[in-house]
Amino acid sequence: MKKVKVPSVAERQEAGKTLRQKCSRLSHGKLILGQGKKRDIVKLIEASNKGRLENLVPVRHGRMLQSVFAFFRGTALIQAHDLKGTPTSGITVHACGDCHLMNFGGFATPERNLVFDINDFDETLPAPFEWDIKRLAASFVIAARWRGFHSRQAREMAVQVASSYRESMRKRAGTGVLEAWYSRMTVEDLRGILGKAIGTGQRITRRIAEARKQTHEHVFNSLTAPSKRGLRRIIDQPPLLYHADKQVNDRVIDAFFKRYRETLAEERRMLFDRDKVVDVAVKVVGVGSVGTRCLVALLLAAPDDPLFLQVKEARPSVLERYTGHKPVRHNGQRVVVGQRLMQSASDIFLGWSRGPTGRDFYVRQRRDMKVAPDVETQTPQVMRTYAEVCGQVLARAHAKPEMPQ
Repeated sequence: MKKVKVPSVAERQEAGKTLRQKCSRLSHGKLILGQGKKRDIVKLIEASNKGRLENLVPVRHGRMLQSVFAFFRGTALIQAHDLKGTPTSGITVHACGDCHLMNFGGFATPERNLVFDINDFDETLPAPFEWDIKRLAASFVIAARWRGFHSRQAREMAVQVASSYRESMRKRAGTGVLEAWYSRMTVEDLRGILGKAIGTGQRITRRIAEARKQTHEHVFNSLTAPSKRGLRRIIDQPPLLYHADKQVNDRVIDAFFKRYRETLAEERRMLFDRDKVVDVAVKVVGVGSVGTRCLVALLLAAPDDPLFLQVKEARPSVLERYTGHKPVRHNGQRVVVGQRLMQSASDIFLGWSRGPTGRDFYVRQRRDMKVAPDVETQTPQVMRTYAEVCGQVLARAHAKPEMPQ
């Protein structure tokens, strides 16, 4: 066997200090927009609209106009454009790509425990680690301004994100690879951190109780109704949930899910085989995703035993053109692999497939005990503590998949 050089923790730390010589902390404050030329925001938004469902583009714009924070959430492409050419140390990670405070939240693990983690990976791609941190910190500043908080409080949140990330990464530097892979932010960990903020205890307990009700069985009666065929069907709630005028035929749907099935682990294929697709409807989701093709599929193992799957279009990452990354063979696979890499635990039905017209999709369970941050009611103290949590979780995600340099 050939001799292999395995760097020690001290050697890796020394290499990191060397990288800082070409990219100091101060350099990040000198160059905010990296392209070096005036950008045309309208053209960038128009570019991001290409390929979306035309009837939903006005819905997307309407959601973005609700606030400066909503606009920020819907324009990951603009920030990717701005970050290109900004100082970077040369350390590449598997980045979230759309790392803002609303793309974190709670959800159930396969063991039915609640964890807190990043939960949106539509733009995931290898990129400089600084890009995720900067978008996350910027999201807190913009959200704070939107809420009318003092500029000092907004700055404190941004500093909290960066310092929490730094300290968490420092602690992880001495841990083993497997320990980093197994680590996760549990509900109890979340209670311990957010307990520093006044008035969070009851709120967390209430949100957890609400999340535990968000199961397939709980929403079955509210989302579906009996049909003439006997089995229940999804209820139209236009313009956000509706059956397309021209329904996809059963043969196309069966072929799509047959391809999706092959991306699951063998034991999960057996579980999936217990269910049959009985209905599919169009679903409008998020802010940045409005206009992309997103469907909700109702599957039944028995008349009262449902499984709801979300089928979401996977377009090329907004980072692709700015990182020089080669186009991937399947963007659904890109999203799923990024999610499996960065999350502490992933949905057992997470997989991908390709539609009949060549569009890529990924599939996951819909609303499986999910908890979203309630930014509209958070106090400055709670939001600052939430920034600490997000910084820690981002460090854990970046530490898991160490990319070859």
